[in-house]
Amino acid sequence: MKIVLLGPPGAGKGTQADVLVKKLFVPHISTGDMFRAAISSGTPLGVEAKGYMDKGQLVPDEVTVGIIADRIAQPDCREGFLLDGFPRTLAQAEALDKLLAGLGGLDAVINISVPLDKLIVRLTGRRMCRDCGNIYHLLYNAPEKEDVCDSCGGQLYQRADDCEETVKNRLDVYEKQTAPLIEYYTRQGVLKTINGDQQINAVLAELGDALGQHWG
Repeated sequence: MKIVLLGPPGAGKGTQADVLVKKLFVPHISTGDMFRAAISSGTPLGVEAKGYMDKGQLVPDEVTVGIIADRIAQPDCREGFLLDGFPRTLAQAEALDKLLAGLGGLDAVINISVPLDKLIVRLTGRRMCRDCGNIYHLLYNAPEKEDVCDSCGGQLYQRADDCEETVKNRLDVYEKQTAPLIEYYTRQGVLKTINGDQQINAVLAELGDALGQHWG
C-alpha cells in the first residue's frame, strides 16, 4: 500500500506511523527524521534545513522532492510505503503524483484531525533528552525529576521548534500551505479524515478501519 499521513504538527503522525509500518510491512518515510539526521551530521543540506526548521518554516520543495524521489526508488519501497510529513504543499503533491505515474498512484491519504488548542499544548510541552533522545511531555509523560531523563540522567531540553512562538508559526504555516491538500486529495477520492484527539489505540483502530484493516 502507498499511503500518505496528513495532519498538523503534533497530530501524532509519527506515533501512528511507527505502528502502521509494522502492521502493513512497508517502510516509514519521514522527511522530518531525514532532515534531523542531516542536521545532526552537519551536512550542507542539514545546515540549510536547520535554518528553515528553527523558524518553523518549510524546507524548499525542490530539496524535499529530490530526497523523496531517491527514497521511494529504493528496493524496499517496491511493495509500498508510508509517507509522513510529505507532501506538505500542493506543488509537492503534484510532484508526488508525477513520481507515482504508472505505479497506480496513492492507495490512501489519511488526515489526522486535532483541535488547535490541543496541538499547542502537545507541542510546547515536549522535552527531549540530550544524551539518549528519549521524549517526555510535561503534562502527559513528565520525568520523575524536572529536566532530568529517567533513563540515563541526561539533561532535558525544549527543541527550538517546540517553543510557543515557533509552534504558532508552524501551525500557521501548515494552515496556509498544507491544509489545501485536504481539498486536493478529496477531489481524487483518496482522503480519509480521522479523529486524532483520542487515545492512541483508538486512533489506530480508526486508522485500520479507514484502510480496510480491522485490528480491533
